[in-house]
Amino acid sequence: MTFQAGACHGDGAADEGMNRELSYYPGCSLHGSAREYDHSTRALCEMLDIHLQELDDWSCCGASSAHAFDRDASVMLPARNLAIAAQQGKDVLIPCAACYGRTKAAQKSLAEDAGLQHKYAEQFGSNVPVSVPLLNLPELLSDPDMVEALKQRVRKPLNGLRAVCYYGCLLMRPPSVTQVENYETPETMERVFAALGGTPVPWSYKTECCGGGLVLGRPDIVNKLVDTLCLQAEEAGAEAFITACPMCQGNLDMRQKDAAAAFGRDYSLPVFYISELAALALGYARSNGWWRKHLVNPRPLLREKGLQ
Repeated sequence: MTFQAGACHGDGAADEGMNRELSYYPGCSLHGSAREYDHSTRALCEMLDIHLQELDDWSCCGASSAHAFDRDASVMLPARNLAIAAQQGKDVLIPCAACYGRTKAAQKSLAEDAGLQHKYAEQFGSNVPVSVPLLNLPELLSDPDMVEALKQRVRKPLNGLRAVCYYGCLLMRPPSVTQVENYETPETMERVFAALGGTPVPWSYKTECCGGGLVLGRPDIVNKLVDTLCLQAEEAGAEAFITACPMCQGNLDMRQKDAAAAFGRDYSLPVFYISELAALALGYARSNGWWRKHLVNPRPLLREKGLQ
């Protein structure tokens, strides 16, 4: 999908952007069940003058099952994408939390394991690209210069929207892989949401598991975990979730109805991708196509806040 920068602003303004080039690894989810995450990420980057070059002929990174069955495969699958990225010579944006985590883990394993380095050289005929910089979307957007750019480009402030930022258990952990210091209490999405005019609601469950990996095998556990997150979000005073993980978004969006029925609740909290809200705040005019893909309809809340 191609986005034109001028068309993205509600008033057609063409601000001076960040003028940055990144490689882009969407992963399988963003080309399937999480297409709105892919579309909104591309639209947002276009509006910020960040040029994304999708990795040529990328392949599945093996998340979230390869590491449970074959360690070498769990490393070599993302290593193939790292080899492509090394040829492009740019930092790599990986919006999916699972893809980001598995690719970071592969880099770490390749850096530390001589046997894997030898297998990589045999497979790809090149040096191991352990130094290719990898970025998740909140990390990219929360850079101080980027936060300032977002503030300057806001066309439709998210004033009045109260939301909890939900990182889940994959985006920040394990810290030995992600190298994140505040992995229990991250603030990257809060900084971005606040720059857009929204109100980040403090809560203590931002990195708790939603049970996404158990959605087929143990729906009873998933319902309990989703119920806890929804109750805690409402108790904190939030009207919505914000996330950067396709598995978390899909699970919270899909399972709220079942969890509410299982425990006799009455909650209905929209689950936004951070890229959706950022593009909306910057004046992207075609966001309605994203809301149709949400199971918990966000449009009533957005209309209430004057954002639709």
